[in-house]
Amino acid sequence: MTTLDQKTVAAITLDGDDRDHIFRDDDLHGFGIRVRFDQKGRLCKTWCVQYRHEGKQRRQNIGKFPRMNAATARTKAGAWLNKVHEGTDPAGERAAERVANKLTFSKAVTEYLAVKQREGEIRDSSYGNIKGYLTNPKFFGSFHAKPVSKVTQSDVSTALNAIATAPSRSQAQAKLSTFYAWAVMEGHAPENPVAKTKKVKEGKARERVLSEDEIRTVWNCCKDDDYGRIVKLLLLTGCRADEIGCARWSWINLDAGTITLPAEVEGGRIFKGTKNHRTHTLTLPPLALQIIQQVEQHPGRDFLFGVFSEGFTKWNRKRTLGDGLAHWTIHDLRRTAATHMAELGIEPHIIEAVLNHISGHKGGIAGIYNRASYAKQMARALVLWADHVRAVVDGGGRKVVPLRTSA
Repeated sequence: MTTLDQKTVAAITLDGDDRDHIFRDDDLHGFGIRVRFDQKGRLCKTWCVQYRHEGKQRRQNIGKFPRMNAATARTKAGAWLNKVHEGTDPAGERAAERVANKLTFSKAVTEYLAVKQREGEIRDSSYGNIKGYLTNPKFFGSFHAKPVSKVTQSDVSTALNAIATAPSRSQAQAKLSTFYAWAVMEGHAPENPVAKTKKVKEGKARERVLSEDEIRTVWNCCKDDDYGRIVKLLLLTGCRADEIGCARWSWINLDAGTITLPAEVEGGRIFKGTKNHRTHTLTLPPLALQIIQQVEQHPGRDFLFGVFSEGFTKWNRKRTLGDGLAHWTIHDLRRTAATHMAELGIEPHIIEAVLNHISGHKGGIAGIYNRASYAKQMARALVLWADHVRAVVDGGGRKVVPLRTSA
């Protein structure tokens, strides 16, 4: 009977033509030591485990002798063989772990984004938002070169705590958690490290409304370029950013002075249609039409703004306008237009119609019976609002008298 202990293994050698042989332990079935000559003729001894899994022979090296002594090797071999008896394949697990360690967070994100884009489950604007949080180094840059399977709960908490604002932290946490849920399903990660992190509170919803002085500052900071014209049109119309950023000449009737936002845009990459999937027509005030008429039309290109085969996309490069102005976002222009229109006496349901909202007077049972388009009222409201903006910017008097509310 052979027991592989320190003394026995130290004495083992190879005789004759035998260049590679495995000596097995009689006490622990499957435990052995491989003895062989390397290319330089040196005798090498390596602890190993042999077993069968699903009908296939497996062998796994544990460590080299004498660097690893017999007692340690026997303990490791015992733990390894216990896994085999429980029905698992430790060698297969180790191989899978090596493969997983080669898949970095950055590569896994690239695969995830490709799947999202291929499946077409989300709007392009949402896709860009997800990509920004997962690929921008300022959010999870410390993960990019790390194996996706090795990111821990502590790593996630540290990264989230480093993000300055609560809304950004909340969004980053949500995007990362969804990504890791996918990674777990794909077998790229053993668990979702975001799942047990503390839920980030977004804080209060944004209520930023630009004052008249701030409107003047922003307007006067607008340059004679795509971004400057878009900002002015967003303020004058109350439209969403992508609705103007992706506006097309085919939507505009200069003779009638209108813009019609389609319910759906076939093949649209960024703007795929109005948010409520309803066609929305606005009669543009003269000030807005003047801005549009300044835009150069390019033969064969339908988009007003941006380059190539898509609308304006450089929002993150432009940020906001107005040095010294308290932080504001593009979407605040929509809230600013709605708030100031209300202060001018424009009725709430007309403002809702301008914004193309289906809540309130158009929501629920009321929307079923009230089919009025309010086209004339919306046109009047936008003219009144544009005249007020002109007065604020120029310092002159309004040409349109504010609407009176009924007593």
